[in-house]
Amino acid sequence: MSEPAELIDIGANLAHDSFDHDRAAVLERADDAGVVQMVITGTSVDGSRAAAGLASLHPGRLYATAGMHPHHAGDFDDAALTAFRALCADPTVVAVGECGLDHFRNFSSPADQERAFLAQLELAAETGLPVFLHQRDAHDAFIRIVREFRDRLTAAVAHCFTGNRDQLHDCLDLDLHIGVTGWICDERRGHGLQEAVNDVPPGRLMIETDAPYLLPRDLDPRPKTRRNEPMHLPHILQTIARLCGRPAAELAQETTATARQFFRLPAANP
Repeated sequence: MSEPAELIDIGANLAHDSFDHDRAAVLERADDAGVVQMVITGTSVDGSRAAAGLASLHPGRLYATAGMHPHHAGDFDDAALTAFRALCADPTVVAVGECGLDHFRNFSSPADQERAFLAQLELAAETGLPVFLHQRDAHDAFIRIVREFRDRLTAAVAHCFTGNRDQLHDCLDLDLHIGVTGWICDERRGHGLQEAVNDVPPGRLMIETDAPYLLPRDLDPRPKTRRNEPMHLPHILQTIARLCGRPAAELAQETTATARQFFRLPAANP
């Protein structure tokens, strides 16, 4: 692409403290790379408030999600639910989550994770907001729970999808959107996703960095720091385009349109 395409990063943890010293420069580099809008991920009550606060400083460019990551599910209580319900009324908040199941580390018990997940799916059904979903090493339980709620949800995205073809089709069968990160650039762990990504139909694929996490391993030259940034989103797009045998500009237009429709975003400010 000779000119930067208009891209939307649907999952960036820009409220993370690793960005505290240079957040303005990070946003400027993203803009230079063509990343015109971003959704800032909320993973706790305080983190969701910070994400919404950051988004409010950049209207039309930054948006936020409000929810609790399964790592923190042990902290989910009535007060947290009340806080998330209030945040969902904020015009900068465009989705409930990040919520789901993570049995890879089980920082919270599986029972607490399921309890928090169910409550946030109920909140999404109540508010009509789409859901920003997380799943790691819990595919079968995740699919079972989402299936129970799917008819009541307006839309849902499997954020940072890292699974294989069978798992992808389980998600597609539930009419989930698919968020792809720099995991697809990983020569060690990304093979299943690399083989499956071309199965995502038009209108269901979105792209994200999950910054500051998941720095694409095949960047050349490698950044001196392992911190990921939204400016690397075009690299992820190019990788997907190559794997799918599609023009990058066409895929950029498609994923941006899909993200705008999914999160109900207006066109970016000129």
